[in-house]
Amino acid sequence: MIELHGITKSFGTLQVLRGIDLTINKSEVVSIVGPSGAGKTTLLQIMGTLDAPDSGQVIIEETEVNRLKEKELSAFRNRHIGFVFQFHQLLPEFTALENVMIPAFIGGMGEKHATDRAMELLEFMQLADRATHKPNELSGGEKQRVAVARALVNHPSVVLADEPSGSLDTHNKEELHQLFFDLRARFGQTFVIVTHDEKLASITDRTIRLVDGMIC
Repeated sequence: MIELHGITKSFGTLQVLRGIDLTINKSEVVSIVGPSGAGKTTLLQIMGTLDAPDSGQVIIEETEVNRLKEKELSAFRNRHIGFVFQFHQLLPEFTALENVMIPAFIGGMGEKHATDRAMELLEFMQLADRATHKPNELSGGEKQRVAVARALVNHPSVVLADEPSGSLDTHNKEELHQLFFDLRARFGQTFVIVTHDEKLASITDRTIRLVDGMIC
């Protein structure tokens, strides 16, 4: 599903990742934990093709993505990878439904198909009645569920989440955490989640601990 071989990354004289070898299996829910500065977000960005390693291989769905040209890489990312961030990053001028549909349009999906897919996801998130609401009319938990729906709209192979519940209260955190497992059960989704939340980490299939740029 995802294979990382010998991944290194430095910023100037600071080496952030020091030879990471990691395999993520299909339909796994995996957490990545570790102290601040351990390289968690950098690793997730490399896994998501948003950044390139200094050395090593990134293989997703049997494609060595760091060999792809920029245009090919963008198309691959849009088709195969969904992203969820700590802050939802919804576009304020668009409704929940329109926000979910945006990656589908970028990927060339037709309007009817995109609308049907987005509504299917919003219904699964119990947000069908909020589809025409803009982000400023949604609660924090609702915004984050819309962001998850947006990440899923193109049927990606994997969803990468960076502190997805970090800005939520306890109730909404628990709902979001359960949602990941419900989505895996429904759609066979693979999730890789960077988190400081030990409670979330404890319920994932596997926890990867990163310290000083190395898996320990």
